[in-house]
Amino acid sequence: MSLQFFSPKSYDSNGAIFIDTGISAGFPSPADDFRETRISLDEELILNKEATFFAKVSGQSMIGAGLDDNDLLVIDRSLEPEHNKIAVCFLDGEFTVKRLKVKNGEVWLQPENPNYPIIQITEENNFVIWGIVTNVIKRV
Repeated sequence: MSLQFFSPKSYDSNGAIFIDTGISAGFPSPADDFRETRISLDEELILNKEATFFAKVSGQSMIGAGLDDNDLLVIDRSLEPEHNKIAVCFLDGEFTVKRLKVKNGEVWLQPENPNYPIIQITEENNFVIWGIVTNVIKRV
């Protein structure tokens, strides 16, 4: 799995229109009133702009976690890595995204696809936890 990284752009925007009453997946009622407000995805998805990056997923190893090929990940480098978090890691010269498993001082990288092996991190590995995935943006 490879990742293509991007930095958030700085731009002035009032945000997109946000309908805060919910959207019915059934039959809409023409009598429903709704209020339009504006929402900024930067404000919703980015906690620390200086430490946040985006990356596109390439590969199938995390499909069980809902991370599909070409999804856009929001990655925060300021968050502490913790057991069971999904992390972007630099492992032996390549970036990968996996679920962190930490137990008894050992670290494992768990794919979310049974066709891929669990990776045990050892002292022989060149390993850095680069950031924690906070959100995924998908095309539908």
